[in-house]
Amino acid sequence: MNSNPSNAMALTSTTSNKKETVCIFGTGDFGRALAYKMIQSGYSVVFGSRQVQISSLIPKGAEVLSHTEAAQKASIIFIAIPRQHYNFLLPLAEVLNGKVLVDVSNNLKLNQYSQSNAEYLAQLIPGAKVVKAFNTVSAWALQSGTLDASRQVFVCGDDKKAKQMVMDIVRALGLTPLDQGSLLAAQEIENYPLQLFPMWKFPIFLSLGLIAFFFFYCLIRDVIYPYVNEKKDFSFFIAISIANRICPILALILLALVYLPGVLAAIIQLYRGTKYSRFPDWLDKWMLCRKQLGLVALAFAFLHVLYTLVIPIRYYVRWRTNSGVISQALNNRTDQFNNSNAWLSDSYLALGILGFFLFVLLGITSLPSVSNSVNWREFRFVQSKLGYLTLILCTAHTLVYGGKRFLYASSYRWYLPNAYMLSLIVPCIVLVVKFVLVLPCLDKPLTRIRQGWERNPRYSEQSHYIINKSAV
Repeated sequence: MNSNPSNAMALTSTTSNKKETVCIFGTGDFGRALAYKMIQSGYSVVFGSRQVQISSLIPKGAEVLSHTEAAQKASIIFIAIPRQHYNFLLPLAEVLNGKVLVDVSNNLKLNQYSQSNAEYLAQLIPGAKVVKAFNTVSAWALQSGTLDASRQVFVCGDDKKAKQMVMDIVRALGLTPLDQGSLLAAQEIENYPLQLFPMWKFPIFLSLGLIAFFFFYCLIRDVIYPYVNEKKDFSFFIAISIANRICPILALILLALVYLPGVLAAIIQLYRGTKYSRFPDWLDKWMLCRKQLGLVALAFAFLHVLYTLVIPIRYYVRWRTNSGVISQALNNRTDQFNNSNAWLSDSYLALGILGFFLFVLLGITSLPSVSNSVNWREFRFVQSKLGYLTLILCTAHTLVYGGKRFLYASSYRWYLPNAYMLSLIVPCIVLVVKFVLVLPCLDKPLTRIRQGWERNPRYSEQSHYIINKSAV
């Protein structure tokens, strides 16, 4: 390592209240937004630019100098220019020696280059200490202060002290740094902003597939069947009735799918007798998107509540109610109050209200701002214990809604059961298997396995060898 003054300055972070001077190469949107945020946080900012004239777009308080002069005034330099223009840094290699270069660039498509931009920059200026950061934060969010959805800043670099200096700046700007390790992680960090809802693809595609299936299923039973057999046109059911059947069905199924991979993982661990073995890839991916599955399920639950609230004002419902009253008056009869039906109706509504309340609680707890304020035990209690209670209440809500109708032949149109019966399959399987797993004869060995006990250590050693060999 070359022991020159710039080296010492690059690896010395300020400990006083006075913030250091930061240099930014590039006066584009992101460079100006970053400077604006840094000036607000107490930093002195100097721009390195080809044109040293101060533009009206430059934040007030920032200085504009040539690249060489600006680099000499700061120990940390933010490279806010596209990769294709990095070559202009080559004549500045001597000035940049020992400096901390923060690469904030992004590409236009995934894996656009075989080498990440940050690694390419480190190769161009080998004497500098390159850190990848800030590429996941937008210029608009920095300048407007709307950072609630993008407070996390991924940081990676080979030099620990340089990386720590950048993470200190991240915290000073009111953001949360996430250390991703060495510069080898830069490729993944650069790909992250280009991924369109990477963890949401499976939940969204699954939801769309279930919507299509249950829509046509309900269309056949509730619209086509009456028209063919009774010559009645119920096509208007598509707008509210069928939609209000699909939403609770998807909410219940998706909620059950949140807890099904955990049950499958427990069975696999019991079968293998160890926790030191990888799950199948499909199960790993499924478990990683459980939060997204739960949030999509909550969205369908919300839609179900909204659709249910408008039922009393529907024309069809008001027409049936009025027709029933007129029919009783004309026939001089009154339907007797049925206490059993009243209990079923109130129980159905009470279970739905309680289930939806816990559903919302699960959704709120999954928010980063809330989950970060509770410890692991509290989070697990809400997401696991209350989660299964939510699934039980929602399943009971559906069962009470159906009542004894599954016994009636009229419930099977063209031998097709009511759609709510199909929605009970996955939740009931999850709850039954979970009930079996909590039995002492299975729960105790499963707990021991998750604490590190192994039934067959040789199997575990082989698994460790395979995993380590694949890692190498």
